[in-house]
Amino acid sequence: EYTLTRPPTCPTMWDHLSGRGKVVWLPTFDAAHHLQIFGEPGDGIRVAIDGTVTPEMEAVLRIIARENLVLQTGHVSPAEALAVMRRGRDLGVRNMVVTHAMADVPGMTLGDMRQVAALGGKIELDLLNHLMGPNAVHGWMRHWQHLSFTVMADAIKAIGAEHFVLASDLGQSGNPIHPDGYKMLVKGLAAEGIDEATLRLMMAETPARLLGLD
Repeated sequence: EYTLTRPPTCPTMWDHLSGRGKVVWLPTFDAAHHLQIFGEPGDGIRVAIDGTVTPEMEAVLRIIARENLVLQTGHVSPAEALAVMRRGRDLGVRNMVVTHAMADVPGMTLGDMRQVAALGGKIELDLLNHLMGPNAVHGWMRHWQHLSFTVMADAIKAIGAEHFVLASDLGQSGNPIHPDGYKMLVKGLAAEGIDEATLRLMMAETPARLLGLD
């Protein structure tokens, strides 16, 4: 993971990739919240303290706003993610997504996710979190909580599908490949009463708008 410490006038991912870079992720396994939740050593990276984003995070947000990129919140805490999104909105960031919001990290509640929706952000649901738990194929996945399709569907119904995007977060050996995992996610949510039009909104239409592909 990388933390930007240089001024926003310096070359960026957008510059180096000739405009092809689209998404900026905040820290994941290096986030202070991740280390705390899983009892791992180290201080980790914080992007906001007491509701105020760090200077480095401020610089990143200004670049995201300037280049119209997508912000993904990674494994930072719910409080940090909400602080970043509030400041991002103030700075003109238009596309913000909470990474696997209902997983152990960040571990957002329905109340947190309603705040995300009110800020204009999107809430990501991943198939990988359904595969986690005591029966997972990898040891590192077994200390994460299993997230059922029922819980995911209930959140969609409570908050509104227009605020959600679907993803797989796959790519690990031993787990399904991306297309198969995505089919599992769609089938599981359909079985919980999420209709085809709603699924298409979360899996195609909203992500396309975020990435400027619509």
